[in-house]
Amino acid sequence: MIKITNRVLLQENELEWQFIRSSGAGGQHLNKVSTAAQLIFDIRKSSLPELYQQRLLAKADHRITKSGKVIIKCQASRSQDANRQTALAQFIELVASVGHTPKKRIATKPTRGSQRRRVDAKKQKGATKALRRNKSDY
Repeated sequence: MIKITNRVLLQENELEWQFIRSSGAGGQHLNKVSTAAQLIFDIRKSSLPELYQQRLLAKADHRITKSGKVIIKCQASRSQDANRQTALAQFIELVASVGHTPKKRIATKPTRGSQRRRVDAKKQKGATKALRRNKSDY
């Protein structure tokens, strides 16, 4: 079981793992070993709560495809296991982020003092610029 939050758990078999060769420079070791880990998770076929599924599908993230799959590739380490753990941590962080509902903002009016300070500052700026205007009189 993969623990996302205290209430949301996922089965291990819902995640699909692929191990591929890492890209970039690295020499002989890189050309022989498949150390990069790629995690694939189908949102629509998962056991996630409906709210999580909808929020994940609506989220603007490059790791979520249009077909509703989360694809996370990790090749930071030379170790396959370390890359797997990093990809899993990124996945848990992504899914947990949609579970948090931000507090609704309550609009407030600016105080009378702050309005007065703003207008005074605007008048001061205008006066400074007005002094710069007519240099032809000199």
